[in-house]
Amino acid sequence: MPETAEPAPIACALDIGSFQRRSDWIADLNRHALRMSVRDDLRLTLAYDPSAVHDVRRMVEAERICCAFLDFEVSERADVIAVTITAPEGAREAAEALFAPFALQSERKPDAAASTCGCDSESR
Repeated sequence: MPETAEPAPIACALDIGSFQRRSDWIADLNRHALRMSVRDDLRLTLAYDPSAVHDVRRMVEAERICCAFLDFEVSERADVIAVTITAPEGAREAAEALFAPFALQSERKPDAAASTCGCDSESR
């Protein structure tokens, strides 16, 4: 019987300081390059200006490492860089906080998303 991979734990791997710096960086990226965001249940689709392709790739690569339980799909076209983030069913209760750093507005409480997404800054 083949072994199946265990699902990634629903927890951010960043400590609170790194989480805040990452959130601030994403907010800055969104201020200058995010054109649109659409939330559909456990899926968030983001549309970025193609001029930000390198930063969008960097963001996705970093997020895949720290939040391995989220699925990131990237579609690059001449007119838009689309990123679709899908949270697993087990993260339903935390989905709002998980998607908050990617929202169009960067107005949020600094520790709210970190504590809700499963980040354990106390033990780091």
